[in-house]
Amino acid sequence: MTADTTIAIGKSERSVARFDVGALLPGLGSYGWILRSAVTTIVNFLLFVLLAFFLVKLIPGDPLVSASGGRLSGEALAQARASYGLDDPWLTQLGHYLQSLATFDLGNSIATGRPVAEDMAVRVPATLELVATGLFFATVVSLLISHLVVTRPHNPVSRVLATYARSAGAIPEYVVGIAFLYLFFAVLHWVPAPSGRLDPILMAPPKVTGFPILDSLLAGDTAAMNSYVSHLILPVAVMVFAHAAIMVKTTILALDKEIDSPATRFRIASGAPRRVVLVSIYRRALPATVSMLGMMFGLLLGGAVVLESLFGLGGLGQYAVDAVTTSDVYALRSFLVVTAGLCLAVYFLTDVVTGLLDPRRRASRNQEV
Repeated sequence: MTADTTIAIGKSERSVARFDVGALLPGLGSYGWILRSAVTTIVNFLLFVLLAFFLVKLIPGDPLVSASGGRLSGEALAQARASYGLDDPWLTQLGHYLQSLATFDLGNSIATGRPVAEDMAVRVPATLELVATGLFFATVVSLLISHLVVTRPHNPVSRVLATYARSAGAIPEYVVGIAFLYLFFAVLHWVPAPSGRLDPILMAPPKVTGFPILDSLLAGDTAAMNSYVSHLILPVAVMVFAHAAIMVKTTILALDKEIDSPATRFRIASGAPRRVVLVSIYRRALPATVSMLGMMFGLLLGGAVVLESLFGLGGLGQYAVDAVTTSDVYALRSFLVVTAGLCLAVYFLTDVVTGLLDPRRRASRNQEV
């Protein structure tokens, strides 16, 4: 039967014809959903770039007066405003802003005078190291807890952990941080003082990648690496305790659904080994966990603003706090753009991984249904 004849038969047959044509041309459209997701990510980023520009423009007051503490006035203030282009029409400022972003020029900080891109190059890797470490351990802890709760639901420990999962998001991160600081530093003295990433008596290793722990490892500086790790233990523990419950809850719900699915019943009835059944269950439940990972990255990155201030880590979050305090509009705008770019990049990777794990979640397949 030809494709034209099939199309003339009916709606259900038309979908079969489309599938046959796609099978004849496997190289076309197979990964169109990835391109669609990439384009959506780029469009969202451009929209957020415009939003960040106008949000910062709406901040009341003169940023130069606020950043200088009122020391600039008269002719000096007029010259400073002209040098930063603040007297130009907003369309001109927007054009300069977009042109600078296209060349990765984030401007100069009003408070310090340094290029914002140089500050970001130092602070972004340090914050990503903190967030990635917290995300990794939160994932490991969540998978272990969810496996215990699902496989041994009547165990007393499982019941306690299930209660913890139901309390997802109930305790703010800064409350956990203060409680952990009091207990593990002030009372038990198990962790170093929250005064930075490195002990004051140690020298920072040469910058190669910008990631402190990795640079100390590449330099063979064991003392610096141990100091970096010890100063991250408590912030990472706070992240895991405050946010792992969300992932545990999501994973438990996904596992419970897949345990009772027809696919699982079929494998059990066909006599498949327990290991094969468990792998099948986790494979089908994994997309929900991966989606939650992308959301958790945004949560942890936002929480870094509080944790880096609380523990004196001096990363991207502390940079944002300083920018708000000094009304440094260029630094604040760059912080918004960089964090949005990081989150959107992670969300894009999450979409791709989820689509590869479960073809039903691909946008192109959903449009054909």
